[in-house]
Amino acid sequence: MPPLPFAAAASSSLAGVGGTAAPSGVACSPQLSEGVDSSPSAPAAHVFKQPSVIELERLQAEALKGGGFERIRKQHKQGKLTARERIMTLLDPGSFEELDMLVQHRCRDFGMGETQIAGDGVVTGSGTINGRLVFVFSQDFTVFGGSLSETHASKIVKIMEKAMRVGAPVIGINDSGGARIQEGVVSLAGYANVFQLNVLASGVIPQLSLIMGPCAGGAVYSPALTDFVAMTRGTAYMFVTGPDVVKQVTFEDVTRDELGGADVQSKSGVVHLAYDNELDALARIRDLFDFLPLSNQHAPPLRPNFDPPNRVSPSLDFAVPRDPNTAYDMVEIIEQVVDDGELFEVQTGFARNIIIGFARLEGGTVGVVANQPKEQAGCLDINASIKGARFVRFCDAFNIPILTFVDVPGFLPGTEQEHNGIIRQGAKLLYAYAEATVPKLTVITRKAYGGAYDVMSSKHLRGDANYAWPSAEIAVMGAKGASEILHRGHVDIEALTAEYTRKFANPYSAAQLGYVDAVIMPRDTRKVLCKEMARLRNKKLANPWKKHDNMPL
Repeated sequence: MPPLPFAAAASSSLAGVGGTAAPSGVACSPQLSEGVDSSPSAPAAHVFKQPSVIELERLQAEALKGGGFERIRKQHKQGKLTARERIMTLLDPGSFEELDMLVQHRCRDFGMGETQIAGDGVVTGSGTINGRLVFVFSQDFTVFGGSLSETHASKIVKIMEKAMRVGAPVIGINDSGGARIQEGVVSLAGYANVFQLNVLASGVIPQLSLIMGPCAGGAVYSPALTDFVAMTRGTAYMFVTGPDVVKQVTFEDVTRDELGGADVQSKSGVVHLAYDNELDALARIRDLFDFLPLSNQHAPPLRPNFDPPNRVSPSLDFAVPRDPNTAYDMVEIIEQVVDDGELFEVQTGFARNIIIGFARLEGGTVGVVANQPKEQAGCLDINASIKGARFVRFCDAFNIPILTFVDVPGFLPGTEQEHNGIIRQGAKLLYAYAEATVPKLTVITRKAYGGAYDVMSSKHLRGDANYAWPSAEIAVMGAKGASEILHRGHVDIEALTAEYTRKFANPYSAAQLGYVDAVIMPRDTRKVLCKEMARLRNKKLANPWKKHDNMPL
């Protein structure tokens, strides 16, 4: 994990704001000590300042206080950073440039006209992560509970529009009590304006969300529309209706954490990443950002690579057990193939029978999708299909090549799956792979049975490079089941199963038909994939023009 650029500053703030300094490193703003500029670079008291400069410094100092030192203390006591501290920890030191620092709400009802706080509960602007541009907004719970007003929403919309114009990702940090009740339907309109920008930006720029406090009601739909959602345990929660409403309607007693905590929403698939504290979450979002292109007009980032592309891994020759019913961990295989053994896996708490995440080959980002044999034998089910499809479409939208590892015995059978729409849901993954135009590389390690073989980035779905290990079994179904159907009532099923295996349950029939490009030694997998990726770097493929598709949602 890379060092946190502002961990020290954040830690010192946590130790005691106590009416002294605001978070260090805030661009264009002096440090505070009860409104007095006490930074080392502060001009001497005798230096003359224009009244207009003094007024600007006063306004900036007031804005930096947020909801005041007492509310900041309370935020820290809960183990939470302030809105600005989060931004300073996330971005490169000194890179943040704030926009709309002095914006105030326009509400005059319910005494709101007498309560004006600059910034109106959200800090917005831009900066860099490892030198690359990013736009950010961070809701400030110390100001009106971070509630969303008309002006609060307009600040978020402004930076999202600017991010789309210049081609840069947006990272939103959510810590809000919801819509500002005093503004009524105007605050609801603000949410809708943000949702509209989330939709317009989808597939144009990467959108990342961090949930670091309350996120309830309509507020949950903005993160849900973004590409990746991270959440902190213990201090954050997400739900459409809270515990009180649930109790009134269903008579269930449930806590906020039980209803919408990080672990609960990880299992539901809403949250991609869950962390124990904010510093961890912010550091890992920096790592995720490093894999992503700035926009759909940019290539994925390429970083220096010192892992030889022709490196062989002899242990892979023994990675797949001889017994076809014995499980193994596909993550271990992936880590031996990709650069430096680094796989940034996402959605680990949801649909564990499929793996998705980012890695690199020769320094370039690849999206990895893989069946996980140690979970439900790697079968595709409803949740795995949804999880895989969304990830494949993200990679395709942002020009990220897709690397697929296959060990799939088929779709999960049963009435529960059928009654909940496995046909429609499974078609989503098929559709995602079929429409993808980025380079698609596939390695079949063991089983590739039935329709699931087709779905998992097969040659028939415009796969660019399809390889199989000698242990691969590419067939309509398993040898034993096929033999029992073909030779029903025959006494020597074992011998017939062995014959079927020899003829069909292997990679060579598919290789003879050109459905796999080569049967490769497992130890050579990295070498083969790196060479093929280099060949595919300038691939060009376009789908027929359409207003939009109509995938089976």
